[in-house]
Amino acid sequence: MDYTIETLIPREAVEKRIKELASEIERDYKGREVIVLGLLKGSVIFMSDLIKEIDIPLVIDFMSVSSYGNGTDSTGIVKILKDTDFDLKGREILIVEDIIDTGLTLKFMKDLIKGRGAKSVKCCAMLNKEARRNVDVDVDYYGSKVGNEFVVGYGLDFLNMYRNLPYVGVLKPEVIQKYVNK
Repeated sequence: MDYTIETLIPREAVEKRIKELASEIERDYKGREVIVLGLLKGSVIFMSDLIKEIDIPLVIDFMSVSSYGNGTDSTGIVKILKDTDFDLKGREILIVEDIIDTGLTLKFMKDLIKGRGAKSVKCCAMLNKEARRNVDVDVDYYGSKVGNEFVVGYGLDFLNMYRNLPYVGVLKPEVIQKYVNK
């Protein structure tokens, strides 16, 4: 057991909610093909489990964008590190994210994809952190709301660590301070 992390959402609760989200997505996209666009790296574990539960035609793709660098706060500037492999014009796009925090990245992505002529753009996030939102953006589907804690696990990281935890946990402030003060 890692005493530097307090379990916030146990594995079983995450898995149950993923099945519920998949059902909602299936219902909303019934009879249509969707491109499920994961934002690297945080969405990989969540997206993998989510798409296994969705029973509609879908294509998967990935983009890598960043507004954080190596810190715990957004820089306010979104950079595309890896672009999509598909033409999005006229397509139904479901962006999959690990967490919606300030909303900056999601707003940037929705605007970018709409600007590329997508038929529709929605978002499914594992976590929704409204406490830090400073951009008005809709999160169409989300697993759970979280407070202003620094969360890790199930794809979420701190300095690229903790992504492999099978649950969502809160990283204790003293762990963050240890690395920030180096």
